Amino acid sequence: MKDEVVIEVKNLSKQYNDYIVLKDINFNINKGEIVCIAGGSGCGKSTLLRQIIGLEEPTSGEIYVNNTKFFPASEKVRNLIIKSFGVMFQLGGLIASMTLFENIELLLKKYTKLTDEQIKYTIDLKLSAVGLNGFQNYLPSEISGGMKKRAALARAMALDPGILFFDEPSSGLDPITSSSLDHLIKEINQSMETTMVIVTHDLASIYDISDRVILLDTSVNGILDIGAANELKLSENKIVNNFFNRNF
Repeated sequence: MKDEVVIEVKNLSKQYNDYIVLKDINFNINKGEIVCIAGGSGCGKSTLLRQIIGLEEPTSGEIYVNNTKFFPASEKVRNLIIKSFGVMFQLGGLIASMTLFENIELLLKKYTKLTDEQIKYTIDLKLSAVGLNGFQNYLPSEISGGMKKRAALARAMALDPGILFFDEPSSGLDPITSSSLDHLIKEINQSMETTMVIVTHDLASIYDISDRVILLDTSVNGILDIGAANELKLSENKIVNNFFNRNF
C-alpha cells in the first residue's frame, strides 16, 4: 500500500507577478499515507495545497494523480480527477443557511445519480462516521466549532474520495477537541486506507498523525526537508530542528 504513488509533484513553481512563493518543488505521496505540509507563516503551505487540488494553476511544473497528468491537462481531465478529491477547508465551508443534511445533499445531487433514498442513507452513514448521527437537521450555527469541523469532514467524504485534503483542520479548536479530531482523521485513514494531505502548523497533530512531513521554508522558497517527524526533530539543520523541538 505504502509504495503506490498517488500524487507526484515535479519541479513545481508558483509566483504572483515577481513574487516567488514556491520554486522547484518535488515530492511523492503514497497510497494510504498521512502527509502533513508544515512550516512557518508565509512559507507557501496553503499555496501548495491550492495547486495540488486544482484551485490554482502552477506557474510551471507538473502534477500527476494516480499516474494521470493533472497539470498541465485539459479542463475535462482535471475535472474528472477533482471528483476523486475530498477537501476540508480551514473555515469548514458549510453553507450557513442549510442544515448539515442539506450541505451534504447538495454535493451528492450535483455529482451523483443516487435516488433520494440512497442519498439519505449516504448522508446518515457519513454523519454517523464522524459522530454526528442525529444532527442531520441542525444548522451550522447550532453546533460547536468541533462539530462544524466534523460536519465538514463528513461532507468531504460524501463521494468516497481516495484522497482527502485538509487545510488547517485544528485551527480555532481547543487542544482536547483538536486531539479528538486527530483521532477521527487517523481512524478514517486506517479503516478506509484514504490518502490524506494535511496543511497544518499544529505540532502536536503532526507528531500524532503524520507518516511524513513536508517542511517548507521561506529561506529556500520551497521544501527544506521531508521525513518522519521523529526523525526530523533530530536534524542537524537549525531551522528544521527548531521547528520540531519548539514547545506545544
